Amino acid sequence: MIFFDLDGTLIDSNGVWLQVDQEFAARRGLELTEEYSQTVGHSIFPIAARYTKEYFRLDEEPEAIMEEWQELARDAYAHTIPLKPGARELLEALRAQGQRMALLTAGLPVLAKIAVERHGLGQYFEGLFFAQDTGLEKRNPEVYRIAARQFGVCPADCVLIEDAPHNCAAARDAGLKVVGVYDDFYASRWEDVAGNSHRAVRSLLELLG
Repeated sequence: MIFFDLDGTLIDSNGVWLQVDQEFAARRGLELTEEYSQTVGHSIFPIAARYTKEYFRLDEEPEAIMEEWQELARDAYAHTIPLKPGARELLEALRAQGQRMALLTAGLPVLAKIAVERHGLGQYFEGLFFAQDTGLEKRNPEVYRIAARQFGVCPADCVLIEDAPHNCAAARDAGLKVVGVYDDFYASRWEDVAGNSHRAVRSLLELLG
């Protein structure tokens, strides 16, 4: 079973989330920090929203914060976010080989589904696995064990294709084979991505052939 991350791996969306954070902060006169960005990056929405409320000492409830994030990002997911180079070619090639594939994302399910439908990605996957449904972040190895069980496979028989260094490390700890993929959002941590992966590529195009 090959698990694909979505944001930053199959679709070029991490820049959108930086814009969302910037707009959210600007509306409140807040200043983003590297600590904040690294903590909420690729967290599941409920945990990121609770952290945001506590970090900035906001009066809004986490549910309201998540609704605003969704509103700010929806148009981009529905209309402008492109696939990463090589994404469709790789999915086509793996399907032709008869490989089992599924999506494994920490993203908000409604937005992930919008992107999957817009790009016609559902045809390649046996299912969509949302970390949010487990209540755990993707940096927790248990997420990958749960995903493997859901699809009836052993972690050792699974591959994760992922751009976030902490998620690469967690999946490796869970026993999966990990392919780390470069994304500009984690450019400063590329060595961590490579170090936490069995193979690291600058582009999905490198995995073709």
